[in-house]
Amino acid sequence: MPNIKAMTSNRTAPYSPTARQARRRSGLRKNSIAIFMMLLVEYGLGMGVSLYARVPAADHGAGVLTALGRALTSQPVLLAGHATLGLLMLAAGVSVLTRAVLARDRRAIAASAAGLAAIATAAISGAAFVSSQQAGASMAMAVLTGVALLAYLAAALTAARPAVVIPGEPGE
Repeated sequence: MPNIKAMTSNRTAPYSPTARQARRRSGLRKNSIAIFMMLLVEYGLGMGVSLYARVPAADHGAGVLTALGRALTSQPVLLAGHATLGLLMLAAGVSVLTRAVLARDRRAIAASAAGLAAIATAAISGAAFVSSQQAGASMAMAVLTGVALLAYLAAALTAARPAVVIPGEPGE
């Protein structure tokens, strides 16, 4: 007859608070690295748009939301790809922040919130750039992308630290 006690304890080990916390931190680290890579691609696309794409004259002077809509649906394709990836990164940023909150890691929460804020502000600057063609809006996108890169690198490095489970804390 198999040892039932040994089988039971082996089955519950993956569901322990320490294992749950480790899985959450692993997911946070993977998501942080993924959005970091997305930001690098977005940075390259942004440089390509800045150097090689011409924003259609119909987009000049349009409102921010109108400019965003036109950037997503019209030529040049490089601009549409850049805008699409930017919106996908907003969703990914929310995912990273949610994972940081679930992992209860204050440093990762702060870093991912800063990264999400930088991405959102860069998106607004991008729409303003399509509308106005002002160099300051383009510069703001570049700087905010750098801020987001640093924030998500910090979140990934923070999540790589070993988890510390404090007995008696809520949810543990």
